[in-house]
Amino acid sequence: MPLCLGGYYFPVQKENKKPVIGILGGIASGKSTVAKELENRGCAVIDADAIAKQFLQTDDVKQQIRNGFGDSVFDAEGRVDRAKLAEMVFTDRASVEAINAIVHPKVLKRTEELISQYQNDSRVKAIVLDAPLLLEAGWEKRCDKLIFVNCDRLIKLERASKKGVLDENQLKKRENFQISLDKKAKISHYMVDNNNGLSELTKQIGEIFPALISIE
Repeated sequence: MPLCLGGYYFPVQKENKKPVIGILGGIASGKSTVAKELENRGCAVIDADAIAKQFLQTDDVKQQIRNGFGDSVFDAEGRVDRAKLAEMVFTDRASVEAINAIVHPKVLKRTEELISQYQNDSRVKAIVLDAPLLLEAGWEKRCDKLIFVNCDRLIKLERASKKGVLDENQLKKRENFQISLDKKAKISHYMVDNNNGLSELTKQIGEIFPALISIE
């Protein structure tokens, strides 16, 4: 029976050659850092945000965005201005669902293509999905194992501010449209703490890595 995720249907594989690992956590919790550490250990990382950025600049997606959100979310060169789009989108649930309906099916289709590619690559130990809205999009159903990245709110805010990504108000807006961290932590198979620097995080990943890449 086919599985529907984000509006895209694909056949459920009866057996994965390599485990697919999803990373959960709050905004600026360090999910991409965890993904990078897993990549350093021989895993293939699929960066859903990077894939989405590519699709945002394709003609068909730009036209759908223009139809749904107007010209104000484009820059002078006709490219989607992600900051302006986010400012408009994260105001009500209907807008969030509208942009997700445009982008998520395409991202998921490409993700599934990459999963198949990496399953046939003997150099890859496991496949990591680094997707900001993994649980919100229902993509956890495609994962064999889930890691929750725990991080204190003040530390997340400090990291986001230093990168110039989000201020506290913007962080709150986006969190309002995401599934609670408690639920994400509850459904995860493993948890790592990212409050004490990279070396401590790396140590924790090393401890759970053998279990992560096991197909048991």
